[in-house]
Formats: sequence, C-alpha cells, structure tokens
Amino acid sequence: MMEKQALPASSCSLVLLEETKKSPITLSNGGGGSGYAPAAANGSLVPLTVAGTGVAGGVVGTACVGQDKKGGVVNGAGPGYQERETWTRQMDFIMSCVGFAVGLGNVWRFPYLCYKNGGGVFLIPYLLIVFVGGIPIFFLEISLGQFMKAGSINVWNIAPLFKGLGYASMVIVFFCNTYYIMVLAWGFYYLIKSFTATLPWSSCNNEWNTPSCIEIFHHQDCKNASFANITIGSSNMTCADLADARSPIIEFWENKVLNISSGLDEPGKMNWELILCLMAVWVLVYFCVWKGVKSTGKIVYFTATFPYVVLIILLVRGVTLPGAYDGIMYYIKPNWSKLEEVWIDAGTQIFFSYAIGLGALTALGSYNRFNNDCYKDAFILALINSGTSFFAGFVVFSILGFMAAEQGVDISQVAESGPGLAFIAYPKAVSLMPVAPLWAALFFFMLLLLGLDSQFVGVEGFVTGILDLFPGKHYHRYKREIAVAICCLLCFIIDLSMVTQGGMYVFQLFDYYSASGMTLLWQAFWECIVVAWVYGADRFMDDVARMIGYRPFPWMKWCWSFITPCVCIGIFLFHLVNYKPLTYNNVYVYPWWGEVIGWCLALSSMLCIPVSLLYKLFRAKGTFKEVSVLCNCNVCPSARSSV
Repeated sequence: MMEKQALPASSCSLVLLEETKKSPITLSNGGGGSGYAPAAANGSLVPLTVAGTGVAGGVVGTACVGQDKKGGVVNGAGPGYQERETWTRQMDFIMSCVGFAVGLGNVWRFPYLCYKNGGGVFLIPYLLIVFVGGIPIFFLEISLGQFMKAGSINVWNIAPLFKGLGYASMVIVFFCNTYYIMVLAWGFYYLIKSFTATLPWSSCNNEWNTPSCIEIFHHQDCKNASFANITIGSSNMTCADLADARSPIIEFWENKVLNISSGLDEPGKMNWELILCLMAVWVLVYFCVWKGVKSTGKIVYFTATFPYVVLIILLVRGVTLPGAYDGIMYYIKPNWSKLEEVWIDAGTQIFFSYAIGLGALTALGSYNRFNNDCYKDAFILALINSGTSFFAGFVVFSILGFMAAEQGVDISQVAESGPGLAFIAYPKAVSLMPVAPLWAALFFFMLLLLGLDSQFVGVEGFVTGILDLFPGKHYHRYKREIAVAICCLLCFIIDLSMVTQGGMYVFQLFDYYSASGMTLLWQAFWECIVVAWVYGADRFMDDVARMIGYRPFPWMKWCWSFITPCVCIGIFLFHLVNYKPLTYNNVYVYPWWGEVIGWCLALSSMLCIPVSLLYKLFRAKGTFKEVSVLCNCNVCPSARSSV
C-alpha cells in the first residue's frame, strides 16, 4: 500500500503567500521572472519581494521548512518568529490524539446512535464512511499541520483566499469547547454524589422522586392482572399507571441534576451545585493547558489509558447480567428496515468522533517533527478510535439488554434518547455491582478523564490558532497563560446559560447546530476541495512524501479529489432535504425562534469561508488574474524538480 521513494533531505517545502492590501500583486525575484529566489544550501528561501510601493502587509515569502541534522525541523519562519515547540517524544502526540479523538463521543454518542438506528445496521455505513471520509481527512489535517508548522488559521496560507477555513474551524472548536464541558460538569456532579453509602439514583425515597417512581417493575406481571395493585413505599400504583412509571435513575437525572423546565422559553433558576462543578472542571482544564504541549503530552498518558480499564471491568460485569446476550445481539444484528435512515447519523458521527474540522488535529500535528510518519499515525489512531466506539457499544448494550429483561420490554424502549443515555445506562450498571458507590466513583472518574483530555486538547487547538496570529514579534512572557485564561473565562460565561433549568435545551441547540452535523460536513468538503483542487492533490502528496520519505497509497489522493467531497456534499444535501425540527426526547419541539438561534450558530462558521473569500477578492487591487495568485501557493522550483 506504500510506494517507497528516496527524497532529498534538504528540499525546501513551501513558500507561503500572504495577500496584499494596497497594491497589485506582482511577484519578482529580481529579474528571474519566476517569483522565487534561489534555494539556500540549508533548504531555506530568500524572502520574496513585491514590485511596487505602498504594500501594507505585502506578499511575504516565508522561509521553507527543512530538516536539521537531528531529524527535527528548521522552522525558518522568518525574523520575529519564535521556534515552534515540539513533542518531547512521538508517543506524546499519539496519546494526545487518542485522548482528544477518543472521548465521550465513543462511549455516549456512538452507542446511542446504534440504539437509535436499530443496532448493527448502523455499523455498515459507519465502517464505509470511515474509509472514504474519516481516515482521509484525519490524515489530511494532521499532515497539513505537520507540514505547515501552524495552527488551524495560518495552516491555510497554502491558499490564502480560503483562509476562511481556518476561521470557520476556530468558531466550531470554540462552540465545541463551550458546550462539551457541560457533560464533564454533569459527570463531576455524579462523581461527588457517588461518595454515599447508598447511591441516590438507586432508590425512590428521595425528595426529587415522584409518585410514578418504580425501582423494579416487570411488565409481564400485568399480563394476567390488568388492575393489580403494586405498592411502592407509601404509594399505590396499578398496571393502568404503568405508562407513567419512571426509573429512579431517570428521575435523578431529570428532576435532580437538570431540574428541567418545560421548554427553552423557561430558563428558570440556576443550579448552584452545577455552577461549582462547572467552575471546577474549567479550572482543571486551564491548568492542564496553560503551559503548552510539554505538559499536556504527559497528562494524557493517564487520562487516555485509565478509561479502558474501567470499560473492561464494566464489560465483564455487564455480560454476566441476565438479558445481556439479547442486548448484544440487538447491537450486532442489523435491522435492515432502517438502512436508508442511518447514513446521516453515520457520516456525522465519523466527523464528530474523529474530531474532524475542528482544527485541533492540525494544531497537534503542527508540534510534530517534520519527518514524523503521520501517514502511519493516521491509521493507528483511526483504528483506536473506531475500535473504542465498537468496544463501548458492547458495554452499553449488555446493560441495556439487562434493563429490558428486567422491565419485560423491547430493548428499543428501555432508555430515553439524547446525552442522558450516558447518565442512565451506565449508572444502572454500577448500581448493580457489589460496593456500588466505589464502582460509581470509578466510572464517573473515568467519564471525567475521557472528557477532560478531549476538552483541553480542544482548548489547545483554539489557543494555538489564536497565538499563531500574533507571532514572536508580539512576544509577551505570559502570552499563552493570558490567552488560555480569556478563552476559559469566556466559555464559562456562556456555559452559565446551560446550568439553568432550561439548560439542557440550550445544550442541545449547541450540540445539534454548532459543532456537529452539517457544519463539520461543510468544513470537511471545503478542506478537500482546497487541498486537492486549489493547492493540488499531487503537489500535496509530494509534500507528504518529502516529510515521511515515501508516497502514501493513491487512495488518499482519490478520496481528497473525488470520493470524500462527494460523500460530504451528498450527506449534507440529504440532511437538508430531510431536515426536521429539533426535539428533546422526541416530545418537546423547539419554538421557531429557537430554530433561528440554532441556524445562527451553524451559519456563524459556515459563512466564514465564502465571506472571507469575497472580502479578500474585493479588497485586493489589480486584475482578477493578478489577484488569483492569492489562491495558489507554489513549492519552490528546486524542490519540485527533485520529486
């Protein structure tokens, strides 16, 4: 699958072109006419000059990236730029990517989508889209960051007209950082509540429980006695009341944790306990990120591996429960009647769980050494990511099978939809284990770690993109610490809207519109188009070969050029045609103004690309032919001729 090819170690890699604001774009190297100065002996380039006067910002030819004697990278970013930080060891990068991409989307979203879409049939489009969309774009983002040595904004200097892609990814990852941490706050809340002799969600004898609360109830008990009385504590219920019966786990989630209101238009009061939990996790994120990848790369060794230990323990417990076999068979046995409905969910799940389009993978890749084999890393990380999702599905469905057997209903009816699945199925499992509070504490500690490493890498990606806009000439000793603090504080302020009684409705708006679904598909489509058709797929394959020493399998180029864009735009259009108003638990329908807010969140990132392109075209002077050079960034002739 790999074609070996010897490449010179000192080839310069890329000339970055920045747009001009006040003069026509005419490149000159002093009479040569090609626009490029001769390559220096160490693989760097003499900066380009611009013919004419009055250039503000000018067209700056940034020095090419070349390898040093130790296999590292000579950044050559030009005067005033600091040397870019790199991972202490390559395993730091692998673990950081595992920590970021393997998260709550694997143990919550993937099992939920299988549950929603009829079990095993979901795996068919999921695996197909992994190979035609997930892995190619995952590799594209990592390799682009490694090659350009830049974050999510400056990396698109390869095609400055489309720098809006960088701004779009920054908007998406900011929204993702904002709402994603709420799951951590809920998990932290459950963790604190686990330190009790009796788990508060295991009984109906609490102040937040309703008369409809039933700890254990078998539906088959009512088959021959339609009006049998069932006594629970001081309450009397009949089989006729069964439709209103609720589990104590669901009541703890909705009545105690969320204290959910009747709709988006009733925000209600704030939950001070959740505010403290939210503040605690943001402080934790800040101190994980503020010193950069040197410290982040060490923390993820623990945060990325410990969750697997807990998942294995839960799986062992889950498969020993009665009904677990039926749950697992529901998971792996396809329900062919739903095959036409699952493509949108499968496509969006790939982009969500692989963290594509957020710019964070680009930021992580930018800290790699220039000659790191990112092609191999992409396949390893994709295997770990999808493997974790598949494995977590067995854990969840073994528990759902038990819950269905306990209640005497079909598996599709045992848990409510949405993010609450992680706070319904898993708590049920730990409540059935010996020394339940201990296992509950371990599980929610695991949940916290799963989300934390994703969260602080997401914040790292956002901060990296921001700091790249202010290079070394704007040096401040505590620049990173201040940037991280501002980011965390701003997100925390927005998060206060999600710790109210109507907070879950706000959370779902962010989840459905801002950082998943259509926005990620739109972003991935344009990433492929820009790299494959503006910059050039063959040229980028040459650049990758220059880094890793061999050309990747042509399948990657085919995907970037044709297959992946078609898949992305196909699912995107299908999603638009079949668009349905957002609901909560398939019951509450969002008001029209809530839909408007959601679309504003989505368009705030999607419009960055066309708006930025038009702005640059209208601002640049000269003929369209002269301006069009902005969308093309060439490799220096000496490098191109050597490939």
